[in-house]
Amino acid sequence: MEQADREYQRPLEPKALQSIAIAVAEARSVDLVLQRIVDGLLGDPDIALARIWLIAPGDICSSPCPVRSECPDQTRCLHLLASGGRSIQAPAEDWARLTGGFRRVPLNVWKVGHIGGTGSPMLITDHLRTDPAIARPEWVKAEGIMAFAGQPLIFKGEILGVLAVFSRASVGPAQFGWLRTFADHAAVALANARAFEELTRLREQDTWLYRELQDREARIRQDELELRRIIDAIPEAIVVLGPDGSTLGANAFMLNFTGLTLDEMKADVSRVRRFHPDDVERLQDERRQALLRGEPFEAEFRIRRKDGHYRWFLVRYNPFRDADGNITRWYATGTDIEDRKQAEERVRSENLALREELDRSSMFEEIVGSSPPLRAVLSHLSKVAPTDSTVFITGETGTGKELIARAIHKRSARSARAFVSVNCAAIPASLIASELFGHEKGAFTGALQRRQGRFELADGGTLFLDEVGELPADTQIMLLRVLQEREFERVGGSGPVRVNVRLIAATNRDLQAAVANRMFRADLFYRLNVFPLEVPALRERRADIPLLVEYFIHRFSQREGRKIRALSKETSALLQAYDWPGNIRELQNVIERAVIIADSDTLAIDERWLGGRPPEASPVVSVPAATLATHEKHVIEAALRESKGRVSGPFGAAARLGVPSSTLESKIKVLKIDKRQFKFT
Repeated sequence: MEQADREYQRPLEPKALQSIAIAVAEARSVDLVLQRIVDGLLGDPDIALARIWLIAPGDICSSPCPVRSECPDQTRCLHLLASGGRSIQAPAEDWARLTGGFRRVPLNVWKVGHIGGTGSPMLITDHLRTDPAIARPEWVKAEGIMAFAGQPLIFKGEILGVLAVFSRASVGPAQFGWLRTFADHAAVALANARAFEELTRLREQDTWLYRELQDREARIRQDELELRRIIDAIPEAIVVLGPDGSTLGANAFMLNFTGLTLDEMKADVSRVRRFHPDDVERLQDERRQALLRGEPFEAEFRIRRKDGHYRWFLVRYNPFRDADGNITRWYATGTDIEDRKQAEERVRSENLALREELDRSSMFEEIVGSSPPLRAVLSHLSKVAPTDSTVFITGETGTGKELIARAIHKRSARSARAFVSVNCAAIPASLIASELFGHEKGAFTGALQRRQGRFELADGGTLFLDEVGELPADTQIMLLRVLQEREFERVGGSGPVRVNVRLIAATNRDLQAAVANRMFRADLFYRLNVFPLEVPALRERRADIPLLVEYFIHRFSQREGRKIRALSKETSALLQAYDWPGNIRELQNVIERAVIIADSDTLAIDERWLGGRPPEASPVVSVPAATLATHEKHVIEAALRESKGRVSGPFGAAARLGVPSSTLESKIKVLKIDKRQFKFT
């Protein structure tokens, strides 16, 4: 079930308004009806002020009435008869008082008078502080009022008064419509309460009115019966409880679901029959404490169906109070959440299975080793992990830089969020910007829809950029902006996208030398090099080789279904003496190969496997930056010449060069190329 379904049902929602209507229908006096309406609406913490005015003859017209000069009809006006609210500016201020400048409101004057005079509802949500209908804009601003909703109370075509609500949250058309329906029910309750009071008075004065009294009582009972039918038609469990939590009534759904009669429902022992045995004791303790607090609460538990099966329900308990503030009823509404519970259990099981599978298939289940160089790295790791500082991991290929990055993420406050890994060297230069920052639909040929980049996917978590030294120059600029401003633009986008990402970068290159040769931006290097961590090569931590060998033997022998019990002395000596230029990755490959071809339970390694060295890379001729820029400029100018100066589109220069148009525009600007000169060539 959605999160919103688990939240407390607010009074402007239909179920809450219906609960208030049930409580109001039980009242037999106008004062109690008004008080229950106001108290029920104030159950929503977003309702700042709820008030009810009723039309009555003018009673202070001859005295210094503060609005006498604005009253066109001094025979009747709106009387403030119920009020309640909570001030955030002056918590001690009593908003339940019925005095003040708005205790009388002339008809057709001000917003409340307009509603009472015309019978037209009014909803104000925009520009509340400047709306001319708002008499006290400074109060609206101070109390954070977001909406005013006023509904006329109309019974059989007669306007009885006005129900007004000031809310600190926005009130939409749907909520306003539900308030309209509730106002109609409230008007009926007011009319019934007035009738009941009148009948009581007449009964005491004139016995000949007894028949009329009976007729009206019959109509009231009919209204109550109709309300009961409505409640029974609701496909949810509804139970009425006394102040002590004892069952007083239940709707047809609950009785039909449990197969119990109302008398059986009222019995104290029925809870044992209704609820799952594992939930009874827990539920009793929770309900007892919540009932003592006298505040709304909710609980999840299993209810026994009449066929013996149990289903999960989310039950919300709402108290209703009398005029003295005493709780007279608890209304419990239960929603079947069995499908949600089963879905949650499936997801939990799938996540557990996936996590176990990832642990089994992961190259490293944990960092293996205890040598001093490794312990030094782990010591620094444990200190930097809880922070949000950028970490720059260096080390030779195969030393486990990504494993270190994952360990930092797992020990950080972001461990519950995503860890996104990107190998910058494995992505073509023309696509790296789109991969990291995403792109808009139509940003380049083949961009058929908007796509989120890795930064957006890692929002709230950690992004690991492996081989960061391979980033193109234009992508380096975009990455620098993210580090500085925490925002970027998608390829082809026009607005910034803000992200909260912790960055961990890694490389096996000498980036300081690359900075010196102008192959890597110096400002980006210093932004990345906040907390450097150098992972030692395997030859620098030879003491860990036996542990790693044992780990890999166990891992691969389980996978291949072999039983390797020992390691030959010659093999052990070879493994210790070798320099391991490929580091842990090379050791892993050697052990895997040995396990696959093993003929006995003793592992042996062919010495020739350790003789290979990667060929020495031929010296790279350093090309001056100016020469590279000149060559790049010639290539772009040739493409612009062929496309008649057009950059984007299927026949533009960007498509010819195979790069995004935004990237090419950036290059044209940096190289100071005037693309207009190619339009007529």
